[in-house]
Amino acid sequence: MCLPHTNNLCPASKEDSFSPSLKASSPPGLTPPLFRNLPHLPSYTKPVRRKHELQLIRISLKTEGRLQQATLDLLAGVDIQFRRETRLDIALVKNLPIALIFLPAADIPTFVGEGRVDLGITGRDQVAEHDAQLANGEISGVEEIMDLGFGGCKLQVQVPEKGDITEAKQLVGRNVVTSFTALTEAFFAKLEGVDDTSKLSTKIKYVGGSVEAACALGVADGIVDLVESGETMKAAGLKAIDTVVESTSVLVKSRKAQSPLVELITSRIRGVITAQKYVLCQYNIPRSELATASSITPGKRAPTVTALEADGWVAVSSMVEKKKIATVMDELTKVGATDILVLTIANSRTG
Repeated sequence: MCLPHTNNLCPASKEDSFSPSLKASSPPGLTPPLFRNLPHLPSYTKPVRRKHELQLIRISLKTEGRLQQATLDLLAGVDIQFRRETRLDIALVKNLPIALIFLPAADIPTFVGEGRVDLGITGRDQVAEHDAQLANGEISGVEEIMDLGFGGCKLQVQVPEKGDITEAKQLVGRNVVTSFTALTEAFFAKLEGVDDTSKLSTKIKYVGGSVEAACALGVADGIVDLVESGETMKAAGLKAIDTVVESTSVLVKSRKAQSPLVELITSRIRGVITAQKYVLCQYNIPRSELATASSITPGKRAPTVTALEADGWVAVSSMVEKKKIATVMDELTKVGATDILVLTIANSRTG
């Protein structure tokens, strides 16, 4: 699913339906023929115009997997409108000068780091694996912008449940299989007390998939693999004995990205994530208890307080973390709050 292959999927045609301004802004590494003959181009030939015309930017997403739908829902929340045709790894956004590029999660930090892609959504574990492969002193070209709040998991050291290994240091000098070789080498280098991973006595072997089968097949004494719920690990007869990295889905940006559209999309995504994390709590409270109630619902900056017609009463509106709202409502009731309402926030822009 490398970018060069897309030229075979989208051969150049005699007529180019792109506007001259869009061709002029085509990014390095993605030539205009790459975008020709893509479906629904006519709807894109009149991009949104702002005070200053925006350059085409590229956003990389996972090609498939359990987190893809959450990513697509996030894009819908920031009003990125597109349609991905079957077997195409590039889709043009209809209402903004953006190209969506679908890549394996492990490749996204590389494309972002080299500046071939401006923004990316991938796992923190993949970013850590990419950065672990950099030379000493080399600065990563990938900058983490925000935690997206979904896809939480752990990269853990696992061994056979019925075996005699209970600590990661017992795997030193043995065979360990993983898809995250750089992180695994760094982890065992600390256990062995060596600075150069080439001097490791632990044998780290790479396997691209079905890592959990390595122990049962006699290929490894232990593995390092991602664990979400732990069901796959238990089904394979394995147990976790240590954690290498805790991961979640993150928005990353290339340090070479300069387009103002990058900041616009980042702001929109932050607004959607905030809306998903918070609810709006409204209630009435005697003014004498306002200070106590405000300490329960401090909001993002401060609660909004409005005087009521009823003497001595005020209405309060405040953002509350969704996971805490039940407890907050109980505490408000105890201090005399009434008419407590909880409203969903569809979207937001907060400071």
